[in-house]
Amino acid sequence: MGLTYTLGRFVIGPVARLVYRPRVEGKANVPPSGPVIFASNHLSFIDSVAIPVAAPRPVHFLAKSSYFDGKGVSGWLSREFFTAIGAIPVQRGAGQAALDALEQQRQLLEAGKAVALYPEGTRSLDGRLYRGRTGVAFLALQTGAPVVPVGLVGTDKVMPVGAKMPSLKHRVTVKFGEPLDLTTHGAADSGKARRLATDDIMAAIHALSGQELAHAYNEAPAHNPLDRIKQVLPHERR
Repeated sequence: MGLTYTLGRFVIGPVARLVYRPRVEGKANVPPSGPVIFASNHLSFIDSVAIPVAAPRPVHFLAKSSYFDGKGVSGWLSREFFTAIGAIPVQRGAGQAALDALEQQRQLLEAGKAVALYPEGTRSLDGRLYRGRTGVAFLALQTGAPVVPVGLVGTDKVMPVGAKMPSLKHRVTVKFGEPLDLTTHGAADSGKARRLATDDIMAAIHALSGQELAHAYNEAPAHNPLDRIKQVLPHERR
C-alpha cells in the first residue's frame, strides 16, 4: 500500500477520531496479528472508513475500481483517499469478477492481513439486517482465519444514503465481538457448512448491532419474470 496508506493510517485515522469521536467497544477481541476477517453490517458509505479508523490494526477492504480510475484532480483525490484507508480496487459483479474478488481476499488472509467484508453484500437502505451471503464463510473455512463480527451503529445517521458529506451531529459506535471459529462446521466445499457458518456470523452481528431482522436477502427488485423466478428459487447467495 506504500506511503499513502502509511500516511492515511497515522493522519486520517487520528483526525477522524478527533472530529467524529467514535465509541469503540471490544478492541480486545481483535487478534493483534495473523489473518482475521471483520464481518460487519452495512448501513452507510462511511462504514469502510469507520472500521479501519476504529480497529487496533491495519484493515483492508475491496472497493469499486471506479474509485481509482478517475481523471484529473478529483480522480487523484479519490484514488489517494481510498488507498489511504486501505481500499484495494476490484471489478465488482457476478461470475469471474466475484471469483477474482474472493481470490484477492484469500491472498491477503494468507499473507496474515486483516480484511473487512459485508456478508449482506450491499448497504441496507431501510436499516434492517439482511441475510448473509456465503462468501465470507467460504473464505473463513478455506483459510482457517477467525471471523470477528462487527456491529456498526449510527453510521446511517452520520452519512445517510445520498449525502455528500458526513454530519457532525451524530456519533458512530463500532462494536467488535469475540472471534468466531467456524471450522467446526466442515469444509469450505460443503454448501451446508457455508450456510451454517454464515448464519453464525449474522447472529453474532445481530447481537452487536441490535437491528431488526429482514429475513431476506438484500438484492435489487427483479425487473423481469426470469429474475423473479431466480429470487424465489432456493440457491446459495455468495
